[in-house]
Amino acid sequence: MRIGALEAGGTKMVLGVFDEEGHLLEDTKIPTRMPSQTMPEIISFFQEKGIERLGIGTFGPVDLRRTSPDYGTITATPKLDWRNYPLMADLEQALQVPCFIDTDVNAAALAECRLGAARGCENAVYVTVGTGIGAGICVGGKPVHGLMHPEVGHMLLKPNPMDPLPQGICPYHDSCLEGLASGPAIAKRAGAGAENLREDDPVFTLETEYLAQMCVNLIMTVSPEKIVLGGGVMGREFLLERIQKETVRLLGGYIQVPEITARVDSYIVRPELYPISGLIGAWLLARDGIT
Repeated sequence: MRIGALEAGGTKMVLGVFDEEGHLLEDTKIPTRMPSQTMPEIISFFQEKGIERLGIGTFGPVDLRRTSPDYGTITATPKLDWRNYPLMADLEQALQVPCFIDTDVNAAALAECRLGAARGCENAVYVTVGTGIGAGICVGGKPVHGLMHPEVGHMLLKPNPMDPLPQGICPYHDSCLEGLASGPAIAKRAGAGAENLREDDPVFTLETEYLAQMCVNLIMTVSPEKIVLGGGVMGREFLLERIQKETVRLLGGYIQVPEITARVDSYIVRPELYPISGLIGAWLLARDGIT
């Protein structure tokens, strides 16, 4: 069986074709433009590949309520051209194959739980830190859905009193994680992207603190067996160790488990499947019929 996989990102669309065993047979990338420009390219690619199913991991927010008439529709996204766009319905109609959809970060979390850095964990969180911040949460080996889907990037944080941008840059909330710690927030403070800054730039002290606050909040609320940190900002390798140490400090000795007190370097970790965690997760959604 040939299975299509789509990781629909705000900047680019990653398209792949897998066999049932998970071998990536073919993949391509196209820029995310207006739906009228982007969707015909996606449809054309998959129509020529003979796929029998399609898994979709998409940027959000997206309606994931199976009983909703808008199931599979991108909703209040900041990408205005895609707001209220029925992504899943249009792909099912055009391709005439069953489609399975989740957020891009839930798909990535599923992949890392099944095959990557959180392999063997039933409960884990995958966080991507880049242009935005999003997180997928797996509980019992499956992505979490509830009223909608987790929006970890918009959890509220306590700003550092020395932060020159304490309200952050999010258009929806003051002092939320994405507004304070995303790549554009770093650039707003420092005048350059994270990849171009020295390790001792003060902006990384703030970044470490905010991502550690996130980890503490996740530990206290979700109690994951593993936290996986990916995305472009985490490409600065020194950040991971700083976040690990700051997380332990902020916990203040309250959580007394060896995974944190003795082995935090194997508890908060990098992804193993990056940069195609989301694409592999989309394949898993379709292969296993996860909804």
